[in-house]
Amino acid sequence: MAETAIISGTIFSRDLPGPASRSWLRPAETELEGIDGTPRSRQSRRFALVSASVCGATDDRELDGGRMAGNDRDGGAAPVQVRGTVLTVRRVDAYVAMTVVAPAIATRFRPGQFIAIAVGGPQSGMLARRTFSVHDVRPDHGGTVEFVFLPREPGAQWLADCRSRDVLDVVGPLGRPFPVPRDAASCLLLGVGPGAAPLFALASRLAERGSQTDYLLGAESADRVFGALTARRTGRSATIATADGSLGSRGSVVDVLPTVLQQARTDVIYASAPTAVLRPVCAMAGRYGIPVQALVSEPAMTCGTGLCMGCVLPAVGNDGVTRMVRACTEGPVFRGDLVRWDDVGTIPFDALGAPGWKPKPASGERTHAS
Repeated sequence: MAETAIISGTIFSRDLPGPASRSWLRPAETELEGIDGTPRSRQSRRFALVSASVCGATDDRELDGGRMAGNDRDGGAAPVQVRGTVLTVRRVDAYVAMTVVAPAIATRFRPGQFIAIAVGGPQSGMLARRTFSVHDVRPDHGGTVEFVFLPREPGAQWLADCRSRDVLDVVGPLGRPFPVPRDAASCLLLGVGPGAAPLFALASRLAERGSQTDYLLGAESADRVFGALTARRTGRSATIATADGSLGSRGSVVDVLPTVLQQARTDVIYASAPTAVLRPVCAMAGRYGIPVQALVSEPAMTCGTGLCMGCVLPAVGNDGVTRMVRACTEGPVFRGDLVRWDDVGTIPFDALGAPGWKPKPASGERTHAS
């Protein structure tokens, strides 16, 4: 299934994978123990539907006897390029929150998707766009899009210096959004630093489905924790952890994760954090048999359309084959159990297409040696 948009007079086409092409990402059944000691594969049908619907299945009919409940996994429409007027620029502790008027993007957006912005102006040598997860959209209030960032590199600093009524070149929404369960579930939203920003739009979407949300937020210090007040106001619970102990517990979100999982009786984890955090989070969730939907931000996404191949990472399918997937197009949201976290930043020797790679013999197939 292909979707096309016109971008600067050029036809921009992107193939959106359908059920057949994504079949290798469907979840396998597991006998992992849940928090209460019950094998996950023997738990209620409600959890089975939750697990299936948030683990990458793309055809709703296979999940609930043919009842179609909408497909949030593939974005609603192809991305567009717009000239968006800056509405507000404000400081939020260590971060800059910028709101841009972009109705065409706001109406297409799904939680977890991102935008790519040209920086530096028309005479700038900064050719690469900067990508940002979307924090909030208001399609019914002027079509605004808000994103949050740290002004710690030249492109981001240029954006931070923009003022109201400045005009930006914005492309979006890009990437594949968070899938959401059709039935009510207990959802843990885990965010570290600016990675927490996209979780709040997701929380609103989950609330529409009747799901309960608990927050686990972390950062190096109190001024780097994003959205703590909103989490406490809107979530069933909110747990904060900072490395220096300036807000909440001292330590990382990984340190307090087991306690939060048990207290919240979590059905699914939505995580947006650096790779160094996503790796142990997914490992721990795997021991409990809890599915994870992980929004990755490393390696950095540059073009946002999959052309530069700069954001590839290895993921394993249920067929046992490792493939190099692009975070900006096949992601940025992935099933946590399918990403080879220890190999991020490399091309594993056994990845499809790697030098010397050979397909595994089919079961029962005789080799030349035999």
